[in-house]
Amino acid sequence: QVQLVESGGGLVQPGGSLRLSCAASKNIFSIYIMGWYRQAPGKQRELVASVTSIGVTNYADSVKGRFTISRDKAKNTVYLQMNSLKPEDTAVYYCNARSAGVDYWGQGTQVTVSS
Repeated sequence: QVQLVESGGGLVQPGGSLRLSCAASKNIFSIYIMGWYRQAPGKQRELVASVTSIGVTNYADSVKGRFTISRDKAKNTVYLQMNSLKPEDTAVYYCNARSAGVDYWGQGTQVTVSS
């Protein structure tokens, strides 16, 4: 069993910053890609950012230049640094990892951007 544990969500004012963390269980031989998705009320779930096992990153157009995804392979952890946050970023953020053709998901963490 693979477990993803998310942390770092919360309430922040517009223009502020927040960093999300997602730690995968240690009993994983190979994670091909890890990423962050988000889902706002009434909206479809969308990819925010991802990073492959060789460090290739991908970002949604709406967050380019503001968000940065990074990883610590030794700790099986992926981070999402979110800067210049906007109210439109408000959503539940989900961590995702793909290993051996199987997708694993975190429990979700709420990010609220409001003054």
